[in-house]
Amino acid sequence: MSSPDPQVRAARNLSAPTSSRGPVVAVTGAASGVGDLLTRRLAASDEIKQVIAIDERRGEVSEATWHILDVRDPAIAEKLRGADVVVHLALDLDLETDPAARTAYNVRGTQTVLTAAAAAGVHRVVLCTSAMVYGALPENDIPLSEDAELRATAEATGVGDLMEIERLGRRAPRAHPGLNVTVVRPAVLVGGTDTALTRYFESPRLLVVAGSRPTWQFCHVEDLVSALEYAALEKVDGEFAVGCDGWLEQEEVEELSGIRRMELPSAVALGAAARLHRIGLTPSPAGDLAYTMHPWVVSVGRLHDAGWRPRWTNEEVLAALLEEVEGRHTVAGRRLGRKDATAAGAAGATVALLGTAALVRRARKRRGL
Repeated sequence: MSSPDPQVRAARNLSAPTSSRGPVVAVTGAASGVGDLLTRRLAASDEIKQVIAIDERRGEVSEATWHILDVRDPAIAEKLRGADVVVHLALDLDLETDPAARTAYNVRGTQTVLTAAAAAGVHRVVLCTSAMVYGALPENDIPLSEDAELRATAEATGVGDLMEIERLGRRAPRAHPGLNVTVVRPAVLVGGTDTALTRYFESPRLLVVAGSRPTWQFCHVEDLVSALEYAALEKVDGEFAVGCDGWLEQEEVEELSGIRRMELPSAVALGAAARLHRIGLTPSPAGDLAYTMHPWVVSVGRLHDAGWRPRWTNEEVLAALLEEVEGRHTVAGRRLGRKDATAAGAAGATVALLGTAALVRRARKRRGL
């Protein structure tokens, strides 16, 4: 029975959830980055009944129900009880993280979330990897189909983890009947991110490997968040890419950015990158260079078919990236102070781009040599 008193009915309505329909969505990694942005978006949506936020610290979205724990903790199963969908964003892709520790966290965390979701009766898990899993290869179609074979290797930062996460996602529905897995693969992600690919635009010159044909497709974090919302609302499922429509050729990137290129033979660029990474002077392995050499542009047809459209163009995202990295100085993937950056810029073509002189000098100073 409803109260005959209009004031009582009004008070009850104010205390009721903002939406009585729609799914209950849990977000891992909800306190920062993409997880924070998605949690905010879902909490403000009339299509979402409730948001469960999970992280190792409490975030700022007061409308969400917070649970503070590590995603590798099996106790997460109890926290997911009642959720319809889990969007798993608790990943460590930091360039500076120890690779073994990063892999242990990413793989164990994903495995635990998938198992816990099944145990809690969740019917869908959304995983976020990267279009990098397709691999950057000279013979790639432009654009690649979303159904293209995943041909990446573990030679680039974090890509091995992402490939394993995708493998776990494919295996989960067989191990847990009734559990569906959706995989979202963004292009070069821009907007508060720090990756080997965003650092490429912090260099004094854009390294171009002779004989390569770079193509650039970006994804602004706002577009990724809206695509993740589509997945949470089950407007799109399966495996799909997200990014701007089309792509930019290297020449267009150079013209738009105003940063001149420095072209080097493949053996020189790859050899120097491998040596610098091997002795610990740069965080990026040589495998990261492949994604600046060969095409890995992907169609975003499945999202388009679902009615989604990107708000950002490649040109706009590149402009936002250049504004974001202004004042930073990176050579060979390593951030430099202004003094080292100036020295590297004056050291000559190859040295300036690969950063050998500045990096070795810094390393010797740190070791007291």
